[in-house]
Amino acid sequence: MDFRTFRVAPPSDGSDRSPILTGDVRLTAEEIRVLGCLIEKESTTPDAYPLSLNALTTACNQKSSRDPVVDYVEAQVQGALDSLQGHGLARRISSSESRVLRFRHVAPDALRLDKPQTAVLAVLMLRGRQTVGELRQRSQRIYPFEQLAEVEEALQELSEKQPRALVRKLPRQPGTKDSRWMHLMADEEDEEVAPAETISAAPVRESGPDLREEVGRLREELDALRAEFERFKQQFS
Repeated sequence: MDFRTFRVAPPSDGSDRSPILTGDVRLTAEEIRVLGCLIEKESTTPDAYPLSLNALTTACNQKSSRDPVVDYVEAQVQGALDSLQGHGLARRISSSESRVLRFRHVAPDALRLDKPQTAVLAVLMLRGRQTVGELRQRSQRIYPFEQLAEVEEALQELSEKQPRALVRKLPRQPGTKDSRWMHLMADEEDEEVAPAETISAAPVRESGPDLREEVGRLREELDALRAEFERFKQQFS
């Protein structure tokens, strides 16, 4: 069975709305990273969105706000985009004003997600297993959760998605205060529950971004400026 594919069916009412998910969603690590980046950058760098292949590759390879850190080449990112388009999770955008192809995600339509659910799922795809508190802090630039209860509600809804759950709560590990959550977008054999020592982490402050988050924000803004400069140069090429 190919775990990287899923089936979609047209709406039963005959409308032209996006199809409703009817089967499994199993994506590769590259596809998960690309989809998470498209969702993130739609909110964090809207002026550069939809993203070019170059900008998307840069987003995938960020050193901040990513776990694990990767070093993809454009061919890997393009392959993941091709698969995501086949799955109905991404689209290619062309413009008469530019010869550069751009790409956007359509995850909320394909997976029937609202904004809070989309934000939580994206951060889980980009940064791995996390507590509710970590998810709240790290998703602020995608969706501003005001309370932990809002994050918990989004997670609960994702865990009860039909026909299958998109996230799962992990058992609390010895020596840790809170349970972590994981996404279920990958092949199950790639998402085995890790030993306690590999998923434990230092507690995250609930108020205010730490230094790494601030550096990550500045790097994202720099990426957006670079993308804008590339777009400007292409007008004269």
